[in-house]
Amino acid sequence: MNRFSRSSRVAGWIGTLIILGSVGLTTEVIAQDVVIRNATILTVTNGTLEDADILITDGIITEIGSDVRAPRGTTEVDAAGKFVMPGIIDAHAHIALSSINEGSSPVTAEVSMEDVVNPYDIGIYRALAGGVTTSHLMHGSANVIGGQNETVKHRWGVTNPDDIRFEGAPRTIKFALGENPTRVHGRRASGGTGAIVPSTRMGVEQVLRAAFENGKRYMEAWDTYEAEVASNPRAVPPEWNERLEVMADILRGEILVHCHSYRADEIVMLTRVLADFGVRNITFQHANEAFKVAPELAEYGAHASVFSDWWSYKFEVYYSTAYNAAMLTRNGVLTSVNSDSRELNRHLYHEAAKSQRYGGLTDDETLALITINPATQLGIQDRVGSLEIGKDGDVVIFEGHPLSVYAIPEMTFVDGVKYFDRFEDPDDMRSDVSPTAGVGMYEGQITGKEHTHGEEVGIDLLSFIRDIAEMNHNR
Repeated sequence: MNRFSRSSRVAGWIGTLIILGSVGLTTEVIAQDVVIRNATILTVTNGTLEDADILITDGIITEIGSDVRAPRGTTEVDAAGKFVMPGIIDAHAHIALSSINEGSSPVTAEVSMEDVVNPYDIGIYRALAGGVTTSHLMHGSANVIGGQNETVKHRWGVTNPDDIRFEGAPRTIKFALGENPTRVHGRRASGGTGAIVPSTRMGVEQVLRAAFENGKRYMEAWDTYEAEVASNPRAVPPEWNERLEVMADILRGEILVHCHSYRADEIVMLTRVLADFGVRNITFQHANEAFKVAPELAEYGAHASVFSDWWSYKFEVYYSTAYNAAMLTRNGVLTSVNSDSRELNRHLYHEAAKSQRYGGLTDDETLALITINPATQLGIQDRVGSLEIGKDGDVVIFEGHPLSVYAIPEMTFVDGVKYFDRFEDPDDMRSDVSPTAGVGMYEGQITGKEHTHGEEVGIDLLSFIRDIAEMNHNR
């Protein structure tokens, strides 16, 4: 497993204790070692354990079973009558970011969401209140090939963006098909002199093929140079290009592709493009029509991360079904349910439950949609996504079964540290409120509105209407 040494983890937690104390959280909220007792434990991968205990030591699950013996000084939580499940994982989120889209070019593989992570966003805490412990912070869908994404853990209260990064998580990148990139680039100046490829769906495919071909040639040039320089110290290296470096890393299998998509024909198109260049790591995001091509996706080994029942907000999303996740699952496609929303990610357990209502998935299959399946899609399944010995201590305690409409998350732990407590947390959990900030600075944090794509200085009615339209288009 990619994991910090135990000593470095402890040092990190000490820093976390200091920082969390500085924002007004009580010491009772913090626990490096914790044992949760007498709960119904939903392991997801190994069935359900009744009246059982789970011990987390130094942030790692070390024992699960009955009458677990805990070391002296371990914090004990009595969860009798409660349900314990793995921390929920949102495979498509836009919380905790100060920018979303770098829309200046159809290909911007060189940019990274790592550079715009905002640990002060109250959306992190609100996600914890919904049992979400890990989020995949994605670039927007303005580009055919957008920026690299960032996987984070919800360590609310830290101030250094690096401290919420999911250490060791594989790199991922955002692709987008359909109306979003064609609208952003192909309709500039109403499709006139300012327009650039792609303005059509066939243009999207051409951008993909050209980018991969350029990346392939770049990779081959560097491979040739590295072979030559071993015997010829005067060999001249190719010109460094960050964008092509990323494309080459995708071709090498070092970056996982996550692609905004809706229509079945475009989904199949991308699998054919990827097959031509030997790329197998692909998760189709949204994928509203994926059920139409489920056997093809299963054969390719592609994954899908879908909405439970969200469609018809623009023309290319007119056709879908609430049975999508279940149909994909039954056809052997590894599937997750995501939010793409700072509001929906607070009740992803309800979103997943809809796929049980519409499709008849079992409890474990349904919970997998928001735990082990998204973990697998992000390449972090050896660390999170199920309750197993040796995995990270990311757990949620629920009042009521998580798939019940009456379920309420009560406590959320990340690495064994309690970051959310329904009964003990203060009413206002914002960690940073500037008295000199401009009006609207905290609007997204306070109202929970969807992400915007730029910082507004004032309010202009026409700009406001355009922003609302863009938010709907960018879903």
